[in-house]
Amino acid sequence: MVHEAVAGEQITADAVARLRARIGIPVRNPAPPHYREPGVDAFRIVAQAYGDDNPLWSDRGYAVATRWREPIAPPAMVGGDTLIGEDDPVELAEAERALLKGDPLRGVHAFYAGSSREWWAPLTAGHRIRRRDALVGVRDKDSEFAGRAVHEWTGQLFATDEGDLLSAQYKLMIRTERKKARERGKYSAIEPYVYSDAEIEEIERSVLAEQPRGATPRYWEDVAAGDEAGALVKGPLTVTDIVCWHVGVGMGLYNVRPLGLAVRNRMRIPRFYHRDELNVPDVMQRVHWDPEFARRSGNPTTFDYGRMREFWLIHACTDWMGDDAWLWKLSCEFRAFNYIGDTQWISGRVARRYLADGGRPAVDLALSARNQRGTETTTGTATILLPSREHGPVRLPEPPGAGLDSAMAAITERFAS
Repeated sequence: MVHEAVAGEQITADAVARLRARIGIPVRNPAPPHYREPGVDAFRIVAQAYGDDNPLWSDRGYAVATRWREPIAPPAMVGGDTLIGEDDPVELAEAERALLKGDPLRGVHAFYAGSSREWWAPLTAGHRIRRRDALVGVRDKDSEFAGRAVHEWTGQLFATDEGDLLSAQYKLMIRTERKKARERGKYSAIEPYVYSDAEIEEIERSVLAEQPRGATPRYWEDVAAGDEAGALVKGPLTVTDIVCWHVGVGMGLYNVRPLGLAVRNRMRIPRFYHRDELNVPDVMQRVHWDPEFARRSGNPTTFDYGRMREFWLIHACTDWMGDDAWLWKLSCEFRAFNYIGDTQWISGRVARRYLADGGRPAVDLALSARNQRGTETTTGTATILLPSREHGPVRLPEPPGAGLDSAMAAITERFAS
């Protein structure tokens, strides 16, 4: 149901209708890719940004002995807002270009709330990547956090310049009214957590015990429903972690840049910039490293990016499955904030073992992240293709189309049903 609202940094019926009119129309990515022609160094830097040191991503001597015969990009890299992918050129009609002007929900805060992804083929070094982006779903909802919200699903497709489809990502942004978020104050009672020395030492012991399964195959026949699917510890989260994240993945959709480039960017998107205590305009993205900016968005202090926890779930899957397996699908929802100082315990469980499309041996995992307060901040599911003694090596899944055009049409139809 569409609700009525008054104008001015609020969600209105007209704004929602204008947003829905954009479904299926290809859009240009607002920022250039962080890596135009990603190589092995890019694979390594991105993996390090989320704490993954699997040699399959960047050690040529190691990777040559695997089924892939060379390093492949970590799955987390093959997608993302602005990690890779140059816009695939599409000629739009004048009416379509008019529909894409401006943001119908301009001034309404955006939270990255969830993601679904699928991968069809590995990315190896030295390819230019094409991408196709389009809005695929809009749902008007009430929000406990902010009172009124719009769920905005965007589909993103990635292919090599040679035309081979690699992956897709379906991103959920929840748009909330900033004023209502501040008024509700849902998270205002959360206090920073102070760790004992013993707690820090226990976290460090767990981290140092972690390692990828690597070259030892995890055969489909050796897995059963109910099995634990590996565990990772991520944290305690620091501002340094946020800095290292940006080194690897760039500054995101808003094309955040320093100094004079920042002034030019502010001329382009002035509402994304807010004045700090010195009256200096800076990006609202500063909520991730400045507690005062975070409080303006209705939070008690700074917090991570949802994309970080998505990458952590991917890391848990790839460490558990081994080099010979294939991460096919992953979906996740972000149910609570991960604040600076919080620690996330990632866990998984085998929910189902079965033969998927075309008789491919597969398992479904149920994934979760809980913090030191016992709050489940993230839930997820994954589908992994495993090698089999009976059925043989993994056969890669089929993409939903023969190219970007047909695949995007299939995805849009999927979200409409």
